[in-house]
Formats: sequence, structure tokens, C-alpha cells
Amino acid sequence: MIEVLYRQGVSDFRTASFQQAPVRFGSGKDTDIRLSGLSISRLHAMLEDGPSGLMLRDMGSLTGTQVNQRAVSEYGPLSASDDIRIGTWQLKVRQGVPPALATSVEEPQPDRFAIGLSRLRAQLDAKTREWGSLNDSSIRLEVYALIEQELGEVLQGLTASQAESLADRWVAELVGLGPLESIMRDTDVTEIMVNSSTEIFVERFGRCEKIAASFDSPQSLRGVIERIFLPIGRRIDEASPMADGRLPDGSRVNAVLSPPAIGGPCLTIRRFTSGVYSSQKMVLAGTLSEEMADYLCRAVHQRKNIVVCGGTGSGKTTTLKFLASLIPESERIVTVEDAAELQLTASNLIALEARTANQEGSGEISIRDLVRNALRMRPDRIVVGECRGGEALDMLQAMNTGHEGSLTTVHANTPRDALYRLEVMVLMAGFDLPIPVIREQIQSAIGLIVHQQRCSDGVRRLVRIEEVSGIESGVIQLHPVWEWSGSAFRSTEALWLGDSD
Repeated sequence: MIEVLYRQGVSDFRTASFQQAPVRFGSGKDTDIRLSGLSISRLHAMLEDGPSGLMLRDMGSLTGTQVNQRAVSEYGPLSASDDIRIGTWQLKVRQGVPPALATSVEEPQPDRFAIGLSRLRAQLDAKTREWGSLNDSSIRLEVYALIEQELGEVLQGLTASQAESLADRWVAELVGLGPLESIMRDTDVTEIMVNSSTEIFVERFGRCEKIAASFDSPQSLRGVIERIFLPIGRRIDEASPMADGRLPDGSRVNAVLSPPAIGGPCLTIRRFTSGVYSSQKMVLAGTLSEEMADYLCRAVHQRKNIVVCGGTGSGKTTTLKFLASLIPESERIVTVEDAAELQLTASNLIALEARTANQEGSGEISIRDLVRNALRMRPDRIVVGECRGGEALDMLQAMNTGHEGSLTTVHANTPRDALYRLEVMVLMAGFDLPIPVIREQIQSAIGLIVHQQRCSDGVRRLVRIEEVSGIESGVIQLHPVWEWSGSAFRSTEALWLGDSD
């Protein structure tokens, strides 16, 4: 006799009995125990007879199967104390109970996490006013102390490691990023994409994969979103359901609430490598060759204005950070960004960050405002995180009026497209300038265009480096210097970049 107890969330357990294995779990109509939910595969998992008892096998599901908070492909022999999680469902399996005694089977222990979470929330409602002046680390310490004081009986019977793990989950859920905290500790993850409370994807080494982690509910996900944006003064609610921001480590964050997000709140976190991305690291990552790194280093030292272009997620910001790190220490740098991501380590550095309007619609500080102000701060170099509007005109004027060696990025599919986008963005400044005049400004200002692309193997490469060589018949001329052939980097002779300093 096999008895399976199962429930969704914190509802009461339901019971199903089977004379023998196999027992199939999933969303399909032909399964023995049908589980609902978007994260449940048609045939998700199966109980089978093993040499020493019942075995649980994951049937290749997308979201995986967990036993005792660990993802498994096969686990056994199962015991009555094993905690099985399939999506939002919790299961317990007992074997060898005679049918006549089935009603006397001891109920599984109550969900410690849900009980503790409910009690802690009630305590935190009264405590948050007292903790208003504390930073994140201090608040976490206060929550751990509160757990030790108030939840001793909930932790009874657990080992030290189990109690610590449960306390970490409570803290992450109440004052942290919930299930995303463990993902944020994985340095290989470069992007976290939360499509819904039960569906999380990550990007590792340029490739996306779905993981088994999930939020307990859409409300839990929304709580994390609010905790991200509240400290940075960004508004996100039903009246303003979309917001951009950044985490303390510099990671870029975007969130969308319902109703624009039909399936519930969604969250995207783009992570950036901490510290300086040296030439050696860029070469080892396959982004460029040693010769290209040397070429770009000389271009920066010769104060060439450089535009980095590419699509979303192609690595433009990382390359911009690399180029900015090549600027001599003796020069004063002013960075202008929508969200401060570069985090340069230069000694003479001023970092400016744009600000959105407050709830009354005032207080907005745009990228263009900051670029104009940067000109009055005696910069040797101006680094604009991304040109996406009228600030392109101010950037070009700065490059043409004594601020050589400036750097910026542009969304574009090719270097030629980057020039066309710059023309459009200059027109967005609100001045009715003739196209020939705009092109003269661009070709006079820009010295080098670096095009980055995320290739099919997941590596982000500088697939083209082109010099702006002048203008002919009203068309800006580009001279290719480096390009990715599909298997290696190839070079041609540079027009203006010699060996002189």
C-alpha cells in the first residue's frame, strides 16, 4: 500500500492510496495524481519501485522536482519525513500502511515556513517604524534576532543547519529578494528573468535556462519589487506600473505590474561584473583579441571619441566600462547615466545619475540636463552610459568643443545604423537642423565605432571596429579596422591610429 498526501500552498492535505507503484504525477489527464499549475509538466514525476524502497524520478520536467529543498532527477528510497515539492505543490509519501489503519496515519508536520512567516509579518508591522533609520544589514540582524526570540518552538526538532536554512528563507522573504537571493550569489548568472511568481529564467554564459526556484505567491513577488524600488525613490504602483532602477551592487532592474503584465508582476535583473574588466579578462572571455585590446588602448590614450553600439544584452556597458578604465589616472572623468552601473574606480571621478519625476510630477532630471551640466564641471572626459534621445546633440557638441576622448553607447545593429540613430536622436532635441549639418557634426565628432554582438555560442564579441574617415557626397565614410570572421578576428590597416602617443 502506498499513500500520498498532497496539497497546494498552505491548504489542507488531500490523500490518495495506491496498491503498488508506479504512481504518476503531472497535469495530464492520464496521471494518477493530477496537479494543476503552469509550472507542472504533463508527466512531471513518477514513483517507482527500487531495490531498497520507493524511488522518485523527475521525468525531464522544465521546472524540476525538489526533495528536502534540493532539486533531484532521481531520489530514494523515500521516507515518510521527506518533503517533496513539485511547483507549488507539497507531497508526502508513506508506504506499507494497511487500508484499515489508513485513517490513523499521523498528519505531516505543519508548514513551518508558512507559520513562521505569518507570525513574523505580524511582528514586523510594529517593528518597521522603529527600524526606519537602519540600513539593510542592520535590519537583517534585527530580523534574525526576532526569529530567535519569537519562533523557538517552530524551530524545535530541526538540526542546526535546517534551522539556519529556514531562518534564511524567512529573512529573504521578509526583507530581501526572496528566492532570488541564492541566485544573486551565483556569479555565473548575468541575467535574472522573473516571468511570473512560478516561472524564473536565468542567463548563464550567454544562454537562458529555466530554474526550479519560485515565489510562494504573486503577492510575495510584488513585495520584493516594492522593496527594491522604495529605497531608491522610484515609484511603482497601479498608477505607475513600470519602473527602472538599480540594486546596491549596480545591477539594473526593470519591473512591470498588472495590468500591463497580464500574467502578474514580472521582474528583470541585469547583473554586471564587479571591479575593473581588464584587457586580459576581455581577451580570456573571447570578447576581443590582444591586438584589438592594444588598438583600443591607444585609441583611448590618443583621445579618440568612441561610440559602442550593439543590441540589447550584447555587452555594451561592460565594454564601455573597459574603455573608461583605460583613461589615464591624471584625467578628470564625469559619467552620466540613467542608472549608475559603470562604478568606475578612477581617483578623479564624478558620477551623475538621472532622476524620474516624483508623484507630483516634478523633480525630474534628464540625461540631457546632466550632459549640459557636465560641461561646466571641468571634465577631461565625459562618459555617457547610453545616448537614447536629445542628449545626443549635446554629446556631439561636447566632443566638438574641446572634450575629446569622450565615450558613449548606442543601441544599433551595425556601425552604419549607429550613425543613422545618432541623426534621429539629434532631431529629437527639438531643433530643425538640416541632415547635412547633422552629418558634418557626427563625422567631425566621432572617431571610432565599436560594434558588439552576442554570438550564437553565447560569447559577447566586438564583431566590428570601424573608423569614421570623413564624409563624401553627403555620406559619412566608415573604414573597417577589425572584424570577426566567424572563427577569428581579422584586421585591416588603420587609417589614423599610428604608434605615436
